[in-house]
Amino acid sequence: QVQLVESGGGLVQAGGSLRLSCAASRHTFSMYRMGWFRQAPGKEREFVASITWSGGRTYYVDSVKGRFTISRDSAKNTVYLQMNSLKPEETAVYYCALDPSGTGYDYWGQGTQVTVSS
Repeated sequence: QVQLVESGGGLVQAGGSLRLSCAASRHTFSMYRMGWFRQAPGKEREFVASITWSGGRTYYVDSVKGRFTISRDSAKNTVYLQMNSLKPEETAVYYCALDPSGTGYDYWGQGTQVTVSS
């Protein structure tokens, strides 16, 4: 069983930055991609960014392009989300997730709260 542990959330003023980390408890045989999602109060969970493990291809939701950067450290089985120019409407619980084979995100972290004050 794989466990994903997020860290790095917190309170930041609008325009500020945070860096989230997500460490996988062990390397699975297959790690196709990892992603970040977020869920604001009263809203559905939404995709934020993803990165393929072998090729490092990245994908972002349009609203964060140019401000957020996803990266990975293969040696540490860790994925990061650098978030700059944060907006109050991006206050949410941020989750990381692992897709082992390209068919869907099977493993999820417990989430980390990000609060952006205006």
